[in-house]
Amino acid sequence: MTLKSADPTFLDALSARLPADTLRRPDARYLEEPRGRYSGQAAAVALPRNTQEVAEIVQAAHVARVGVVPYGGGTGLVGGQVMPEGTTPILLSLERMRKIRAVYPQENVLIAEAGAVLAEVQAAATGAGRLFPLSLAAEGTAQIGGNLSTNAGGVNVLRYGNARDLCLGLEAVLPTGEIWHGLSRLRKDNTGYDLKNLLIGAEGTLGVITAAALKLSPIPANAGTAIFTVRNPAAAVELLAMVRDAVGEGVSAFELIHRQGLDFLAEKLPELRQPFDSRPEWCVLIELGLGKGQDAEDALADLFGHAMEAELAEDGVIAQSEAQRQSLWAVREHIPEANRLIGSVSSHDISVPISRIPEFIPAGWKAISELDSSLRINCFGHLGDGNLHYNVFPGAGRSRAEYDALRGEVKRIIHDLVYDYSGSMSAEHGIGRMKVGDLERYGDPVKLAAMRAIKQALDPHGIMNPGAVMR
Repeated sequence: MTLKSADPTFLDALSARLPADTLRRPDARYLEEPRGRYSGQAAAVALPRNTQEVAEIVQAAHVARVGVVPYGGGTGLVGGQVMPEGTTPILLSLERMRKIRAVYPQENVLIAEAGAVLAEVQAAATGAGRLFPLSLAAEGTAQIGGNLSTNAGGVNVLRYGNARDLCLGLEAVLPTGEIWHGLSRLRKDNTGYDLKNLLIGAEGTLGVITAAALKLSPIPANAGTAIFTVRNPAAAVELLAMVRDAVGEGVSAFELIHRQGLDFLAEKLPELRQPFDSRPEWCVLIELGLGKGQDAEDALADLFGHAMEAELAEDGVIAQSEAQRQSLWAVREHIPEANRLIGSVSSHDISVPISRIPEFIPAGWKAISELDSSLRINCFGHLGDGNLHYNVFPGAGRSRAEYDALRGEVKRIIHDLVYDYSGSMSAEHGIGRMKVGDLERYGDPVKLAAMRAIKQALDPHGIMNPGAVMR
């Protein structure tokens, strides 16, 4: 699978097959990623307007054996959208393909082109009296094609599932340039291999998603938000079970927050109002979405009372208005920004079986402290689905550059521990280029062999997102 660079001859021939202004020199934004870990390269960025133009681009690249790097909103955190090494590729951005093609409220289905921004999809669903529940910090920039290609998670996975669970069908261009017309709106279609679920989570290595049939849900008639302080993660896990027993699928989100995250917010974003005068060691943010005739605030008040009786909660704030709900969520949603401003030594998007999280968190602290006691850990994330962001930061007053020599060892310690606890080193961010070595280290050999066979079968020239997911 030897690739060739996208030279002027290839670009001229490709340009002749496409409408004017489809190929451009790439702006700097196409060659960067949010954490500044990688700088990419590209001979051009292709900006198709429809699926047929995507097919023309990919087919030409297949014949010429030129690499194609699909580019969504650029919000990925593992380097999947940039190619820093190897033969010069072209970037393929679907930002012009952002139509909401159709909404079927009675079917709870919306069909969107891959370049539609997640917030636009959410708004279109709301306009039809429905909810598209995928929600994450980058929803104002992330595109739905990228969300599906990375199988994005977010804060509502506990109730609604991740991106894979929210997709019924796809339209996609395969690595040969052929168009797969798979925009099914069916819940049941048991006709052989599920190509949709093969492309979802493949990070553009098996083709380019151009449109999707997305699953909608009713908008909860009554939503409520609260933040409760808890003694420790064990109490948080017990409280999660209590909440689910009480309201079943009515709990939409259950987020764990550690004091270190609140301290970072106070240091870097002091204008952000925090819910407690004294920052607690641990707290959980709970979101309920209930049906007609049910009052979420009353349910949260009852839950708080039972949690206090069971000595699981120590203090709490229940939002009394939409403004207060937004204020509580702002605390959780700004933690990643405060982390970025501090600058991590090593960040870890991990998942661990929920019942083992209370053991895992202190075991990680102990292992990192033994490596260097000055390091700080901000552990937070989606406790309801077992996904933690277990990020390691420099000591107070020190920069992450001082710990460059330790970064690899920090990551190895955490990921080794994750697998000791039957977890995964990539819960929702994907593999990209950053975690290819980790996948080789921790992945099941049989699964990896099957993945390589699938890649070879669908993309024999290896043009699709070279170097991402697998080498």
